[in-house]
Order: sequence, then structure tokens, then C-alpha cells
Amino acid sequence: MTFVVLRYTNAMKEAAITPVFRHTRTPIRDDEGYLDLHEYGALGEGRSVALSAADGSIDWWCVPNLDSPPLFDRLLDPDDGGFFAIAPIGEFTAERAYRTESNVLETVFSTSSGRAVLVESLNSGTAGRLPWCELARRIEGLEGEVDFKIELRFGRRAGLVSPYIHKIGPRSVFHAGAVLGLFLHSEGIRIDRSDDCGVEAKFTVGAGAWELAAIVAGEDEPLVAPSIDQISERLDISDQEWRTWASRIAYDGPRRHLLMRNALALKLLLYSPSGAIAAAATSSLPERVGGTKNWDYRYAWVRDAGYTIKAFLAIGAEAEAKAAFTWLLKQLGEVGPAVCYSLSGGPAPADRRIDVPGYRRSQPVVTGNRATEQLQHGIYGDIFETASRFVACGNILDAKTARTLSDLADICADTWMQKDAGIWELPEAQHYTMSKVSCWQALARAVELADEGQLPTTCRDRWGRERDRIARWIDENCWSEEVGAYTFYPGTTRLDASLALAVRFRFDGQERLARTIAAIDRELAAGPLHYRYSGADQEEGCFLACSFWMVEAKAILGQRQAAESAFDELVRILSVGDGVYPEMMDPQSGEYLGNIPQGLTHLAAVHAIMTLEEVERA
Repeated sequence: MTFVVLRYTNAMKEAAITPVFRHTRTPIRDDEGYLDLHEYGALGEGRSVALSAADGSIDWWCVPNLDSPPLFDRLLDPDDGGFFAIAPIGEFTAERAYRTESNVLETVFSTSSGRAVLVESLNSGTAGRLPWCELARRIEGLEGEVDFKIELRFGRRAGLVSPYIHKIGPRSVFHAGAVLGLFLHSEGIRIDRSDDCGVEAKFTVGAGAWELAAIVAGEDEPLVAPSIDQISERLDISDQEWRTWASRIAYDGPRRHLLMRNALALKLLLYSPSGAIAAAATSSLPERVGGTKNWDYRYAWVRDAGYTIKAFLAIGAEAEAKAAFTWLLKQLGEVGPAVCYSLSGGPAPADRRIDVPGYRRSQPVVTGNRATEQLQHGIYGDIFETASRFVACGNILDAKTARTLSDLADICADTWMQKDAGIWELPEAQHYTMSKVSCWQALARAVELADEGQLPTTCRDRWGRERDRIARWIDENCWSEEVGAYTFYPGTTRLDASLALAVRFRFDGQERLARTIAAIDRELAAGPLHYRYSGADQEEGCFLACSFWMVEAKAILGQRQAAESAFDELVRILSVGDGVYPEMMDPQSGEYLGNIPQGLTHLAAVHAIMTLEEVERA
């Protein structure tokens, strides 16, 4: 595979940093039909997310909801999975980028006979999200003429259904279980085959002309049949709606392009029917190719929701922050404290295996997530940090919310000495240091909220005493003078990169935290990247959020030059893709690993950008 080096300017002190996520390449699938994960961009409309490959194929799309079984799943099943491909006939190169401050994606195909651009979107309307799913793909001629082929294969929705197609008048109607859909196209597209296996078609586009192919789908409901012109118009409306949303973001610093790309990726994961925030858009992409750490991240984690709400508040996206906070409080009140919830509300389903090959034959492939059954103390800190930030922006907590938070503070004060699974959801329960820091954080914020009149003061003094006990316990049990750092848990010399967050959370003892950050760099770093904890290098790639957390921690601790340098290097190595970040990366090969788009990575990048901005202005 060949790449043209992207335009990248490292001129923080003199000018804006404007990396352009645009590459000319020849996307090549391996012998089994898999494509590198950095070749995928993401489309979304607030309900579902589709992954579009640089070779013109939609290889992942769950319909109608982000956590529904996939309609297109070639990502995990290259032989039998569904996909929707539009590509030039013969050899081509592809250059792609998102439109400015938009989630509409453009791919310019160049062949020996001409150039054309594929413009694609999961459409919305002027009033917001449509009551159906509409995947629009418009091909516009730029130079000469380009011959294209279309291949559409309906997926079996993780082996759950046997799809079929039939004609109603001139329309091709397909059924995939409860999903009813239409394959719609402009008149210049010639259908060569249409049967239960899918559709094949061809067309030619010349300079100034355009053709359009689309999928309109829904589940257990009547389906509209919009015209091609309406779909094309909505593609442009969707682009304008993204730009309008982006224009309201209250950040105009030198890294605006980077911040907006990350904010737009996060917006894709906001499930608008409920306000929940999905951790990622995919399931079972491996943390190491061929490994067994393959999880379904299409659910809402309290941790991710908390960080996302804080990020949305920081950039001025109050509506999204309010929706997500309301959803989180509703779950706490109706379901009770949990690590994660389903997007529509209630507990996330338990995990179960799906009989498909998996990305590059990595097993297992699963739906559901076992984390829903775990005890994690970190959720308390995440919830209270969110509430604290919400109030700091001038907002007010209602009486019901205040009671819910007071009850949670009491639970935290009662249970902080119990072992838990930790932030990394490990099978071995321990007194993880970061879990204790999160409990300290929760009670510290609870005391502050009570002092500000936002929470009842009945138990305020008790919360304060437990907060101080936790801080003493951490210093007495979790600090290792031998290692020169806070360790993973008491009695070990192992380290945990998530302790970089303790700096953000204002945990006491900056000198010890600075030594901990240095120790993490010594033991867990692989260039600009970091493994999650000691020993993780034997099991998985480097966890990208940890590296952005380290940038943030260094900036807060006064290590501005080191923070800026680390951030620049992270941006450089991630610019191989289209601005859609994964969970992990192989530090040797640069291969993307884990589910994408990974909300926690984008969140960590946003927080790093905002912290660098604050430090540089100071």
C-alpha cells in the first residue's frame, strides 16, 4: 500500500496547527478480503453509524440503530457479510477527506480516463434526524469519464436472517429479518443483476454529471420511498446541518481543525433518541489481531458519558451535554449504578458469541458486554465530576437529581474499601489505586456541591471525612518509594497509565503525581504511545486515550514543552487515517486496533487540546 505524506504543519507558536486528513492511496484488501482499519471513515446521523472504506465499500452498518444487528458486516465476515460498494472499474487511486467541519465524506477516485468524487452521508433533514435510515452516495464527475460498478450484498445480520429481494413496481425491495429496505438509484445506473443475493450495476459519469445510489431502510414499520432528487438534496442539507452545529462550538484556538474533527466524531456516537453516548460504533474489532480481547462497545458506559458531557460543556455544546446528563441521571434513578447501559435504557445485555469469522479471523465475535455485571468504583468519580462541571457552567441541579447524587455519595462512602474490577474491567478484583482515586474524587466533588448549595448538607461532613481517609489510604498503601510512583494496586510494582487522570481530577500530592507520570513514561511508553498497564504489551496494542491523558497531565503539571511535543507526535502518527480514531494502535506497525470510532480516544484528544490551550494562554 502506498501513501502520500499528508500536509502537516508544526507551528504552534507562530500559526495554527492544521493537519489535513487527506491521503492519496490505493486501498488494497488482503487475500481474505480484509482492509486495514485506518482505511475507514464513519458516517452517522444520530441513530446509526456506517463505516465507509477508501475503496468505496460500506462494510459496517447497523440498521436501524447503532446497537442493532448489522445489515452490512463484511468488516467481520468478508466471505458472507453484507456490503455496499461503489468503485471505478479497473485500477484507481483514492484521495479522501471529510468536508470542512462536517461528517459528509468525500472520496476522489482517479483513473486513467478521468476523475470523480463519491460524496456520501447518512442523511438528516432540516428538522433533524429522519424517521428512517437514509444512506446517500452521490458520484460527481470531475474530469474525463469514469466507469463505475456497484456491488450490493445483503448481510445475514450476524447469521440471524436469510435476506431476500423482490420487485414492487420499478423498485427493488429487500427484506433482512424485520428490516425492510429499498435500493434506489438514478436513471443512469444500469442494473445487471438483482436477486436474493444482492444487486450488481454499472454506470459512467462524465465531468459535470452525477449519479446517485442510496439505501432507505427501517424496521417493523412502513417505509417511505423518496425521490432521487430529494435524497440528493438531503445530502447537501445534512452537510449544512453539520456545519451549522460546528459553527456553534465555542473554540477558535490554533487547533480548531483538530478539535472539530474529534468533536464531530463524538457527535456520531450520541444516540439522539435517548441522549445516550455509545463507547464506539462497532463490535469485536480485536485489541490484537488474532487475540481474544474482542468486545462489543455499542453501549453506553458511565465513564465515557461523564467525559463526553464534560467535553461537550467545555466546547459549548450545551444541548448535547444536557441530553446526555439527563439520560445518565435517568438510568441511575431507574436502574441504579452500573458500569454500562443499553442505548435505549436499562442494563446492557450479557455477552454472547456470534458465529462469524471476525476481523482477520480474530475470535470471539460477540454481542452484549460482560462489564454490565462488574463492580467498578470509578463510576462514582465520573458521575460527580460530570455534575460538578455541569454546575460550574452555571446550571442548577433539581431536587430529584440532588437526592440521587446524595444517595450515590453515601454508597461511595460505604463501599470504597471493597475490591473492584477497576477502570480496565479486569477479571481479577483488586484495590486498584485509580478506583480509590475515583472514590476520593466523587466525595471531594460531593462536598463541593453541598457547599455550593446544590446538594443537601446532611451528610456533607461524613463525605469530607471519608474523602480524607481515602487520600491517606492511597498515600499509605499505593505509593511505592521503590518504584517512585503510585502503583497499579497495593503490594505490586506494576504501573497503570490511567493514573494520569488523577492529575486532571486534582488529587492531592502533585510531586508524587509528577513522579508517577515519569515512571509511566519509563515503563509503559512505546515512543509517543502508552500501554494501559504493566504487562499489557503481551496482550494488546497501545491504548490511545492513555497517551492523550499523559499529554494533559504533563501540561497541568507545568511540563508544557513535553506536552506539546507528545501531542504533535500523536497527531502525526494518527494522521494516517481520515480523522476517525481507534481504541488502540500497534506501536511497531502503526496498525489500528480495537473498535472504531472509539469515543474515549476522541474524548481524550479533546481534553488534551483544551488543556494545552489553557496552559498556553496562561
